[in-house]
Amino acid sequence: MKFRVDRDLFADAVAWAARSLPVRPSAPVLAGLLIEAGDAGLVLSTFDYETSARATLTADVSDEGTVLVSGRLLADICRALPAKPVDVVLDGARISLTCGSARFSLQTMPVHDYPSIPDLPPSSGTVPSDLFAHAVAQAVTAAGRDDMLPVLTGVRIEIEGDTIALLATDRFRLSHREITWSPAQPDASLAALVPAKVLSDTAKSLTVGPEVTIALAATGSGEGIIGFEGTGPGGIRRTTTRLLDGEFPKVRSLFPNEKLTTARVEKASLIESVKRVSLVAERNTAVQLAFADGVLTLDAGSGEEAQASESIAADIEGEDLTTGFNPQFLLDGLTALDQDTIELAFTQASKPVVISGLGDDGAIDTGFRYLLMPRRLLS
Repeated sequence: MKFRVDRDLFADAVAWAARSLPVRPSAPVLAGLLIEAGDAGLVLSTFDYETSARATLTADVSDEGTVLVSGRLLADICRALPAKPVDVVLDGARISLTCGSARFSLQTMPVHDYPSIPDLPPSSGTVPSDLFAHAVAQAVTAAGRDDMLPVLTGVRIEIEGDTIALLATDRFRLSHREITWSPAQPDASLAALVPAKVLSDTAKSLTVGPEVTIALAATGSGEGIIGFEGTGPGGIRRTTTRLLDGEFPKVRSLFPNEKLTTARVEKASLIESVKRVSLVAERNTAVQLAFADGVLTLDAGSGEEAQASESIAADIEGEDLTTGFNPQFLLDGLTALDQDTIELAFTQASKPVVISGLGDDGAIDTGFRYLLMPRRLLS
């Protein structure tokens, strides 16, 4: 195997493929990055039996071949190379990598022990890449991080016709984001539970091209894989990942159909107030929010400990209400919203709040909703 490739394109593709390598692989070979050199250029692949990544890029290939090398080491080396073309040559059980006056020699790994990279499922449709990345970033805000509850570490993707809904919850909060897309079948009805971290990393990494192809293959038992394809610098990028198994909770019913108290406030002012007041909130204690007479008053701290209080203007409709929330969870939801003015809607103080953004016309934007459970206030 022998080829010459642009340094920047090679470094970017190697870093992209290597980003999903396991920190502690179950077998040494799974730490490898597969390089396939052929007439069409290079194909760089990684796979750990759960998530695969494949990047293609153009290269001047003199001799075709396939080699497996340490992915993280190759990525570290590529980042440090000077801005000159990279020459790679396979020599026995090692490859030599030359860039300007820099030269590296790497031990190869047994290619025959490497698992087969899964094929991308049939395309289910396409979605604008920037829209998809932003929607995923909003949805994963509420995804769980406790591996003891693996179902809650995923984002449920529900496809109905030209609408994609993204749902995530960690039991204390819930996010719901809806976007439109171009389905391959107009009457498509699909659902999948995708690991939130993989979905987030993939969506962020596929924004170079104008759109992302979503390829979903799932069965009723929860088995299956989902694939994403987009354009990267120099070629195509593809990722597949196994779906999470298990029943995602039926969370849509948690959004109430009525609201007895609403407060509309400037998002930036509320964020800054929560940040300041929460400085004195002890670990796992709530920040109190009191809504009355056109004013939202925030309080934290109690007893002989440090205390803080701040008030901001609010357009309040309905009964006066006092509740409390985990300040970080509240900030997560507020910062995920795009609009400058937001609405907090309550049924009662002991029930969850639904936070939504308001459009320029004052109407609620239902594209993204964030539901947050209240916390018990210290007496």
